Amino acid sequence: MADSPENAPMNAVTKCPGIWFKRPTPESLNHIHKRSAISHLGIHVTEVGDDYLAATMPVDERTIQPFGLLHGGSTVLLAETLGSAASYACIDGEKYFTVGIEVNANHIASARSGIVTGIAKPLHLGSITHVWEVRVYHESRLICVSRLTTAICQHRKS
Repeated sequence: MADSPENAPMNAVTKCPGIWFKRPTPESLNHIHKRSAISHLGIHVTEVGDDYLAATMPVDERTIQPFGLLHGGSTVLLAETLGSAASYACIDGEKYFTVGIEVNANHIASARSGIVTGIAKPLHLGSITHVWEVRVYHESRLICVSRLTTAICQHRKS
């Protein structure tokens, strides 16, 4: 069975299942996001899989545009949050950090209420850049596909 833990891809550096340098927890990521735009919009990391990160965001007065639809910028903030957090969790944070260098989004449908869920999966995990695809769903309907590219930067020695 391809999805079983014993058949999961291994991180070449850590020999841990999946893509993570150090596997994050939803709690650790939510703690980091406190007192930021991320928590202000109600984005909440819900799941860390072997090769993905998932989060939810409410569709409410914080995330809609004046016509009552989910704001595209809110959706992009959800996508960039997931891709950036996932990218950082794939590297040695003592030596490197990540910065977003490009994000795009195709808004396919919208939502007026409820909760949306974003799921980030890697398309490319290189030593210089990472590329993430983030799919955002309202209930089971795909409403946005986003792609985020991050650069892997080395900390400068002081």
